[in-house]
Amino acid sequence: MNNEVQTNDNNVHGRIDQGAERIKQATSDAVASSKEKFDRAADRVEERVHHATDKAAHAANRASDKVAEATERGREAYDHARERADEWLEEVREYVREKPVQAVAIALGAGWLLGRILRR
Repeated sequence: MNNEVQTNDNNVHGRIDQGAERIKQATSDAVASSKEKFDRAADRVEERVHHATDKAAHAANRASDKVAEATERGREAYDHARERADEWLEEVREYVREKPVQAVAIALGAGWLLGRILRR
């Protein structure tokens, strides 16, 4: 009977060892599978982040180009307006030199008219 108990005891220990080994293997498989899934998900996230970063950089470059173009157009418009104002000022100076009495009369009339408008 002692042999029988010992045999049953060895059987139980063997089955426990087998069960533990199966659990250990299943755990290792689950960890490996989870690691693979996590790695794939991390790769997809990294790829999407790179794609989003590229799109943002492209949009920033386009916006910067548009700002540069607008700045250049503004500078050209300012230069053109300044040239026109200088030309107009020179024409007024010439007119005043050529016809000083008429220029003073126009200035007085414009001042009187402006005064009337501002009083109202």
